[in-house]
Amino acid sequence: MEKIQVEKLSLLELREVAMLATEINTRILPHMAEDELSRFTAVLRDGMLRSSRAHSSRGIPLAILALKTACAFADMVDPDHNIIIAILLYPLYHEGLLPIDSIRKEWGEDIAGLLEGIASVSKFSNRNSAHNQENFRGLMLALAHDIRVIIIMIVENLMLMRSINHHPDEDWVRNVAFEANCLYAQLAHRLGLYKIKGELEDLSLKYTNRDIYTQIARKLNETKRSRDQYISEFIAPVKARLEDAGLTFTIKGRTKSISSIWNKMKKQKVDLPGIYDLFAIRVIIDTPREREKQDCWLAYSILADMYTANPARMKDWITLPKSNGYESLHATVMGPGQKWVEVQFRTERMDLVAEKGLAAHWRYKGGKGDSSDKWMNNIRDILETAEAGPMQLMKNIKADAFGQEVFAFTPKGDLFRMSAGATVLDFAFHIHTNVGAHCTGAVVNGAHKKLNYKVQNGDTVEILTSANQTPRHEWLNIVTSSKARNKIKQSLNEEKQRLADIGKEALSRRAKNRKIEIEEAELMRMIKKRGYKSAIEFFADMGENKIDAGRFLNTYIDFTTRQIETEHVSAEEFQLITPKEDTPRNDVLVIGEKNINGLNYKFARCCNPIYGDDVFGFISSDGSVKIHKNDCPNASHIQERYPYRIIRANWSGKSGEMLPASLRVIGNDDIGIVANITSIISKEPNTMLRNISIDSHDGIFQGYLVIGVTDNRQLTVLIKKIKTVKGVKDVVRI
Repeated sequence: MEKIQVEKLSLLELREVAMLATEINTRILPHMAEDELSRFTAVLRDGMLRSSRAHSSRGIPLAILALKTACAFADMVDPDHNIIIAILLYPLYHEGLLPIDSIRKEWGEDIAGLLEGIASVSKFSNRNSAHNQENFRGLMLALAHDIRVIIIMIVENLMLMRSINHHPDEDWVRNVAFEANCLYAQLAHRLGLYKIKGELEDLSLKYTNRDIYTQIARKLNETKRSRDQYISEFIAPVKARLEDAGLTFTIKGRTKSISSIWNKMKKQKVDLPGIYDLFAIRVIIDTPREREKQDCWLAYSILADMYTANPARMKDWITLPKSNGYESLHATVMGPGQKWVEVQFRTERMDLVAEKGLAAHWRYKGGKGDSSDKWMNNIRDILETAEAGPMQLMKNIKADAFGQEVFAFTPKGDLFRMSAGATVLDFAFHIHTNVGAHCTGAVVNGAHKKLNYKVQNGDTVEILTSANQTPRHEWLNIVTSSKARNKIKQSLNEEKQRLADIGKEALSRRAKNRKIEIEEAELMRMIKKRGYKSAIEFFADMGENKIDAGRFLNTYIDFTTRQIETEHVSAEEFQLITPKEDTPRNDVLVIGEKNINGLNYKFARCCNPIYGDDVFGFISSDGSVKIHKNDCPNASHIQERYPYRIIRANWSGKSGEMLPASLRVIGNDDIGIVANITSIISKEPNTMLRNISIDSHDGIFQGYLVIGVTDNRQLTVLIKKIKTVKGVKDVVRI
């Protein structure tokens, strides 16, 4: 093995290494095969003591940190010898004393993979910031490729936190504490490593707010014996009364951790004695599904008979569960000695949902969910239920929860999460729409890359832009994210609209100069004849000078002249089509000055008039009458352009025909709000919901409803009722 010159450890550190090595020798080495033992002993003898401050991790010599991590992993998680070996070999691998090929040959692929995973994750662990914690957890999982690596990193961080008390660099200590609280404690919680999670949070509070930590810890230590006795005395009579009632249950009592107590004190703005649930009891009842509510309320009534309940602190999430599925009955009672105690009643099913379903415990505490929820819960199940060797069960479980995602940095250190396969152009639009719209390429890890380069985990991406660059149609074949695709389409549409405005202005100016009045209906016929699907496409081509406005105007004059010669007739000459006598109709409208019944009419779709609206008739070219509302968006145009086609229309007084009316509803995107609206509609007599479309964004939803009603009075009543639904902000007929 290569010899290198390094600074020696201090005498105190050598003693600590010796004690830890002895513990490893006692706890780990007896479980190794003879050939492994000889090789491992040689590594310890020739390499471990050669780690120094010059080659340290976060200010702590690697030899000491590795030995502490190995001992803690064996004690708190699992004495898996592959993981212990990997932890102890890491300082040598990190300093280049053991090449990875040599490790793979002597120790096997599994240990080599663990070391590569630890190294891959470690190099990014000091780049996090307050805004990137959730993304950093995802990056760690994506880089590790093995959940055991994440657990090793969590335990190592705990050992680091235990080792930095009174470290001289206070700023560094605060950064480490912040990382431990926001990154490693949250991962530990998701994995079910609750003891580690609690200690990390407490140590983080200790290093970031030592006065508060010391104050709370001192008060808790002063009252520990009396507190434990109090909980036992509180539980005993409650347990006896519940057993007398014939309930089967488990009951647990606890005192909150220091960090949890501090969070409560800040949230409730009270001192330690004012924390209601400093003492917390959880009663988990074993009962069939059909008796759940009954037995939970029975248990509560027994408790309320024994102690005075605080109704202001009563939380009934059994009758009306939380939107995330959480069910539990919370009560706060005044226990012996005038002390408040929180008691939670739930069944085993409710507890299972609360711990591992939508309301998993880590999310209940305020964490945010992501795509790894289900996978994390499966890992936690292994940790909690495996009788021996859970790490062996995890050996083949790859950390692929974020396999469909990729994480990359900006030059400033911000970390973004995107879908796997995302390109440089996706990354640019992810940063900002303007950045994406002007993107010309990127510098990735110091090398220039094109727009279609696929971003890899851990890449540092600097986007290059140009003011002259604009989105192109071929970009749609480069991007993979819906956000980028929509922004590109939006930009292309905006450009098309800009060109269309130019084209429309050019045509209007030419027509005005030649004193020609363009009829919109005839213009649209010509546009469709030319094969255009929309007027915007036609005018955009005109704006790009693909169509000459003057020549088109000549064509328009020829077209409209032929139309007038063949189609133009006066209002008196229109032949109104009446239904045959053998098809009687119960008309709700009378048309014309003489109130004629039986004319062929249709309700215009642009305004959807219903019985009771003020309406007029418009004689179409096929002889039928279209009924419009007086305030129809097209009314002024029709009356101005075609006054000779207007005919009077009145309701006959025979309501009953169900006609469609369109409503726009705006409100908060609350759970159940749509169901409440549709329920009101279904309960209204002679009313039918024909169509509904919902769009929600940033907590606000906008819904469009088509409702069949018999008259406008009925619609007015319905609108008033919909406005009473909780969360609805506005209802407008459109």
